Amino acid sequence: MSNETGSDHLLRTSLHHLHIELGARMVPFAGYEMPVQYPLGVMKEHLHTRSAAGLFDVSHMGQVRLSPFPNATVQEVAKAFETLVPIDVLDLPLHKQRYAVFTNQQGGILDDLMVSHMGDSLFVVVNAACKRQDIAHMRKHLEGLCKVEELADRSLLALQGPAAGTVMERLSPQTTSMVFMDSNEVTLVDANCFISRSGYTGEDGFEISVPNSHAEKLARLLLAQPEVAAIGLGARDSLRLEAGLCLYGHDMDETVTPVEASLTWALSKVRRAEGARAGGYPGAEIIQRQFTEGVPKKRVGLQITEKIPVREGAEIVDANGENIGKVTSGGFGPSVNSPIAMGYVSQSFSSIGTKLHAMVRGKPVALEVVKTPFFPQRYFRG
Repeated sequence: MSNETGSDHLLRTSLHHLHIELGARMVPFAGYEMPVQYPLGVMKEHLHTRSAAGLFDVSHMGQVRLSPFPNATVQEVAKAFETLVPIDVLDLPLHKQRYAVFTNQQGGILDDLMVSHMGDSLFVVVNAACKRQDIAHMRKHLEGLCKVEELADRSLLALQGPAAGTVMERLSPQTTSMVFMDSNEVTLVDANCFISRSGYTGEDGFEISVPNSHAEKLARLLLAQPEVAAIGLGARDSLRLEAGLCLYGHDMDETVTPVEASLTWALSKVRRAEGARAGGYPGAEIIQRQFTEGVPKKRVGLQITEKIPVREGAEIVDANGENIGKVTSGGFGPSVNSPIAMGYVSQSFSSIGTKLHAMVRGKPVALEVVKTPFFPQRYFRG
């Protein structure tokens, strides 16, 4: 990560000059100056990613390595990490990655993250806006077992789309055997890179951690491939919304539990009430009770039945005009050619097919509770 600063002391990634060269429109995002779109435009960038491959700069994310001290093992670090998350880290296979959430004592979500077993260490990727608190959180609770090292000398690139596998096979044949949520170390542009077959668009793809010194060279190599175009954060947001994926600080935060956020799939069976390593993480009793008894509100998909976009913050009302929820993400879905949204509604209104309204500039806009994702997820599972 570059320490250069722009207007209002915004941080810049190692690809800043490349973004400018490519004509990106730069905006403040999580303390960084980031590309929201390129001359192609958000709509075409979105559709290009769905049809070919898009390259995203996500170097603002926090990359952290948990390396055991000489008196500890990776397994002991994994066991300690389980005191912070409701997933199975202890049995995470070598070169595999899992999605997790940090929780607080009320069961709320402090952040969502990815954790990989790299053999001699755990590799963790956290959200940009939360990385300072996340790193402090890990240092506080894992102190004495491992070194919690922010990898500020590394950039993070995401290559996403149905052609991503073809592109990566061309540059690194060993990636051919990787499937969704595999991780490994490969050599690209003469640099040691950490790579995972994952992403946040709902498409096949790879996230590549590369030294800052080689980031631009790798980005240019990827962009030189005929299938690849540079894609900004605007299309990244519409892609993840179509895929039904949460954005931290919008669709989930420390006031919302994983059960309320419809993330029960991220609660590993071994950590649930009947599991061999049940509980043991912050807010476990509350989350377990909600898992068994249900919750008063729930995150749902919302299909807008009129051609009117419904944005974050819009009030959701029932047939009587009573407030029963709120939209947390909303916009136009280019691949489904329709406005779509996600939000929280009272449990009694969360069934698929329920007809509701969102209030937009004082007028009701018809919507319907639907199953997510809005557009099929196409991860490569082999």
